[in-house]
Parts: sequence; C-alpha cells; structure tokens
Amino acid sequence: MGATGDAQDSTLEKDPSEWVSGDEPMTPAQKSYLDTLAKQAGEELPADLTKAQASEHIERLKGSSN
Repeated sequence: MGATGDAQDSTLEKDPSEWVSGDEPMTPAQKSYLDTLAKQAGEELPADLTKAQASEHIERLKGSSN
C-alpha cells in the first residue's frame, strides 16, 4: 500500500544475469525483435545468444534508438 505502480515495477525487475532460465536459448520472439533492432542499428549479433544475453542486447539497442 502507498507504493506507486512505477516504484513497484522497478523493484520487481530482475537483472537478466540473475534469471533462472537465463542460460536457455533466446526465444523466437526475442530473436525476431533483436533482429529488427540490430538491423536498424546496423549491427550483426550472434544467432546463439541466451535469453539473458538477448534481453541485455535488446535493452541496449532500445536505449540507443531513443
């Protein structure tokens, strides 16, 4: 109670390196989104990223596109 939604959301967000499933291969949705972001940024990324690595690249590329 008393906490705003924004504050609550930021405390629930885990670092991708701490994910239990972070070592699993990236999902098809992550791959598709990452391919789009990388293409827009003029980057080429490995196709064998883990879920955690893909998430980190997505966040980085989203930040550079703003």
